[in-house]
Amino acid sequence: MTAIDPRPLVGEPVSLDLLNTRWNEEGVRQDLLAGVEGLTVWLAANGLAERFTADATTLRHTLTARDALTALVDRPGDPAATARVDAVLGHGRIRATLTAEGPGERPEFADPAWGPGWTAARDYLDLLRTAPDRIRACAHEACILHFFDTSRNGTRRWCSMAVCGNRAKASRHYARTKES
Repeated sequence: MTAIDPRPLVGEPVSLDLLNTRWNEEGVRQDLLAGVEGLTVWLAANGLAERFTADATTLRHTLTARDALTALVDRPGDPAATARVDAVLGHGRIRATLTAEGPGERPEFADPAWGPGWTAARDYLDLLRTAPDRIRACAHEACILHFFDTSRNGTRRWCSMAVCGNRAKASRHYARTKES
């Protein structure tokens, strides 16, 4: 039985969901991937538990991918950050296939322990192809979560309106009432 996912934001594309394995809770940094148990939770949350094993090597490679993606999201276009993500992508490839259902693709890895991290890095490429301007960090100063803005007009600012959005509104209200 997989443990319950304690993160405040889940369900984002796998690349951003990997970034969101770190979050702040009441001013304290939390890390789901502090151990293999958390990796098991993350793999299950992203439908990867059937394909990849949660062990120390997979955890190490997944953390490498998370750090590379974090650097790139924090510094888009930075050559060093780009090279780190590219290095992760170098551990896998897409193999074209033909099945009874028609053409398809299948990822292949020389070392399957790179699979989850590679999958997240590959997903980030898809987000960049789709709408790079909709990859966002939460606008709340104390929040470190990321999301893919799927709002109609593309103006979402908060990871969660119920949490970070409300905090910002309450903060502005407090500032206004304090001034008067």
